[in-house]
Amino acid sequence: MKIKTSIPAQSVIGFPVTALPFDQQISVILKWAKSRISKVVCVANVHMLTEASWDPALASVLYNADIVTPDGMPLVWMVRLLGRYSQDRVAGMDIMMSLCDLAPSQNISVFFLGSEAETLNNMRSRFEREFPNLNIAGMEPLPFRPLTPAEDTVVIQKIHDSGAGIVFVSLGCPKQEFWMGQHKSRIQAVMIGVGGVFPIYAGIHKRAPSFIRESGLEWLYRLAQEPRRLWGRYRKTIPPFLWLACKQLLSSQGKVQISSRVKQ
Repeated sequence: MKIKTSIPAQSVIGFPVTALPFDQQISVILKWAKSRISKVVCVANVHMLTEASWDPALASVLYNADIVTPDGMPLVWMVRLLGRYSQDRVAGMDIMMSLCDLAPSQNISVFFLGSEAETLNNMRSRFEREFPNLNIAGMEPLPFRPLTPAEDTVVIQKIHDSGAGIVFVSLGCPKQEFWMGQHKSRIQAVMIGVGGVFPIYAGIHKRAPSFIRESGLEWLYRLAQEPRRLWGRYRKTIPPFLWLACKQLLSSQGKVQISSRVKQ
């Protein structure tokens, strides 16, 4: 499959990671949202890319996504090491905060899809305090089971009728990525998969301090909070990612050396 080139991207273990600074990615999303264009934004980390390396269906979603942000610091480091030296982190929580801050000035409303009713209610209360001008077009919890076709049609209609330009989707990876991929062109809004951001903003889980996030150890902080759920995932995905990343970096370095010799 070909990596889209309309927005700069850097291949990381074979998948396109959008190579634009945080502010520029936010600007692109707002432009799409204002026009209510159907777009898919995947907020990528080590887990997502590694899962995609052995799951063709998830790989297809990433290849066809309109933006794949470098959420995890290992992805940011890879993009930098491969030549995009100024790349910063574009994390799910920061994306949501920035868009909720800027959306009112653009007359853009937002929709929150997924998680549980209690989580969404806690989020609404906090949004009302921190972003009083934010137009929340709707909040819709979803069951853990797959929706029936009739239920799915109802959800699509609710989002359409709400007039939302941005839909934050919290179903967990890779469920939310599959959902967004399946609803491309069916939902006229920018869909952004933000994973565990909802429970963090709702106060159910804590976000790692900035120095831990910047050091690339946020995964360890999250593991301490949810060891049963995350231990198996990290054990399964971190070693393969390190192997694939090292192979790519060594291959890239070899190409640079060969290129330099040719120039001489």
